[in-house]
Amino acid sequence: MASRIRLEDRECPLSTTVQHVGEWWTLLILHDAFDGYTRFDQFQENLGISSSMLTARLKTLVADGLLERRPYQSNPVRHEYVLTDLGRTLRPVILALAAWGNSRLEPERRSMIVVDANSGDEVEPVIVDARTGRRLDDSATYVFAAGPAASPAMRGRYPGQPA
Repeated sequence: MASRIRLEDRECPLSTTVQHVGEWWTLLILHDAFDGYTRFDQFQENLGISSSMLTARLKTLVADGLLERRPYQSNPVRHEYVLTDLGRTLRPVILALAAWGNSRLEPERRSMIVVDANSGDEVEPVIVDARTGRRLDDSATYVFAAGPAASPAMRGRYPGQPA
């Protein structure tokens, strides 16, 4: 099967990330995992996904290091799928995607919101620079630049940007 990533984008972190988590079912499985689901039948029942598709997606998530497959029963052997540390780092991304989806809806049309677990107050997730605390949604302030490992093609895409 041909790769979905263009040859020139193989070094782009956005392209390689989408390869791992850009598939619709994958994001929904991760969402369920963040809600505490761990077992095959839980994912299948909640998502209404076919067993073959769920098997394939779980296998990929395990291979990519986002979930860990652990036995929870020995006779017959049954496994659960638990978020790894790497998988847990996707939580802010999932929260931001949900918030972005809600931002396009009137408040009364939102079926799921993000709230503070202690106060119950709705929150607005944003992505900020860890060093400065400044929001990253200002396209004039924050831009993509070629990094230290950038190929000549990547440096050509971002001319004049610091490496």
